[in-house]
Amino acid sequence: MTALTPGGAYAEYCLVHESNALPIPHGFTFTEAAAIPETYFTVWHNVFERGELRPGDTFLVHGGTSGIGTTAIQLASAFGAYVIATVGSAEKVDACLKLGADRAVNYREEDFVRVVKEVTDGKGANVILDMVGGDYVARNYDAAAIEGRIVQIATLNGAKAEADFSKLMVKRLTHTGSTLRPRPIDFKGRIAGELERKVWPLLAERRLAPVMDMIFPLKEAWRAHERMQDGEHIGKIVLDVG
Repeated sequence: MTALTPGGAYAEYCLVHESNALPIPHGFTFTEAAAIPETYFTVWHNVFERGELRPGDTFLVHGGTSGIGTTAIQLASAFGAYVIATVGSAEKVDACLKLGADRAVNYREEDFVRVVKEVTDGKGANVILDMVGGDYVARNYDAAAIEGRIVQIATLNGAKAEADFSKLMVKRLTHTGSTLRPRPIDFKGRIAGELERKVWPLLAERRLAPVMDMIFPLKEAWRAHERMQDGEHIGKIVLDVG
């Protein structure tokens, strides 16, 4: 089994509620399975439930090569969205395109707002998944379509921002957000059920898979944190307790 833990997973053993556990998809290794729950639970709830992503929508995800980003690209593409991802290097642009993104934007060289407007004929993105916050809040309002949904799941550039709320009103935007860990067990169990019905078959067919960056032994967890801090990783960094 693989499971979403309430914390304490840097260990050989930890407790999880049975409703938050799922079978390991056919053919997946234990390390691959360990890379699934956190990102898939997060993306499913925030993109498909809170963001209400639908086939044919334009989806913008920031941090496209993070664990969340690589999962969001694959899921959104699999469910029929046009996917745009922002990243910080040419290598990461290529990685996003290989995962199924229709357009990847190197934010060091291009303005993602302009790109979104160009590829949507000025309409903008229907759903935006943002881990950046800070000055991206106002830019997301510019990039969003009429009735667009912006979902905040982290604030790497700061939890405070200035924004022109007239754009929120004129475009009738929804700016929402969530955190997963403090939610009750039954809430997470409901997401697990949705994933097993709608996403696990795609994993079993290898139409989706976690992107594995590097695997470190548990005793070298500090190296995994250094890898994450340097920002060069593509996909999930996993600790192996074997």
